[in-house]
Formats: sequence, C-alpha cells, structure tokens
Amino acid sequence: MTERDAEGKELDLKLIRVIRNMVKELYGSLERDIDSYGLSGETFQILEFLYNKGPQPIQKISDTFSIPSGSITYVVDKLEKKGFVERLPIPGDRRKTNVTLTAEGRSYFDNIFPRHVQTISDNLSFATDGEKLELIHVLKKIGYGIKNREGNTNNDGSDSF
Repeated sequence: MTERDAEGKELDLKLIRVIRNMVKELYGSLERDIDSYGLSGETFQILEFLYNKGPQPIQKISDTFSIPSGSITYVVDKLEKKGFVERLPIPGDRRKTNVTLTAEGRSYFDNIFPRHVQTISDNLSFATDGEKLELIHVLKKIGYGIKNREGNTNNDGSDSF
C-alpha cells in the first residue's frame, strides 16, 4: 500500500466525492427512465438479462442479481402474469425450469430498450469516446487493484470492471 501525503489524500477524497455524486446523478436519471416504462429496476434488469442472454434458469437469475430464491419466484410470477415471460422445462432435468421472454415480452423490450440505450448515451455524451475509453481503463485498474489487494481473485470472466 502506498502512503499518501496530505495533498494526495485530499485529492483521493475529492475523487471519491466526484464519483459518488456522478453515480448518484447517472443512476437517478436511469431510474427515472426505467420508471417511465412502468417497471421497477429489478424487473427491468431481469427483462434485459433475458433479452440479451436468452432463456435462463431461475437459479441463475437469482444468483446474478442476488435475489433470494423466494423473492425471485415472486418476481417471475409477476412477469408471467404480465405476459412478458414464461417458464419452460429444462430438457433432461424436470426439477428445473428456464425463464424466457414471450413474444409479447420481446416485442415490449424491442420497443423500450433502444430508448433506454439512448438515455444512457445522452447521459454519457458529455465525454468524448477517447475520454470514455480512458475512464474505463482507469476504473478497471482501480477495481481490479482493490479486488486483488483484498484477495478476492474470483474472476468469473465477466467484464465487471
């Protein structure tokens, strides 16, 4: 660990405040956008996951979003009642089911997802592509540095940082 002088520590504190405030504004904007579609953030995440990754076992959805098994059943039930998803048996394992988008769910997400992506692009339009690439690099460097320092080297292959 590197010992920082007073000026360096003050810079670190300023950076944390700026990141916290930016994330608050960014996520507030995204939450308002998701709310405008009549969805909760959790529901939107699940629909987006199924939209981009295809059918998924309920347990995988639960694990991905850290939703307890009792709660994920409730959320999937609600999405099923809205006609957005359906449960399909997993061939060869009668105990498990996949959750998949229905034609109605896919059509609905085909309509709202491009608008959500545009909101994201609008929010990030204040930085150039070069600045975004540099920011991605720096944030990954910090994220992986913390993860490795704390001994959490479980890298699941995702692009989490």
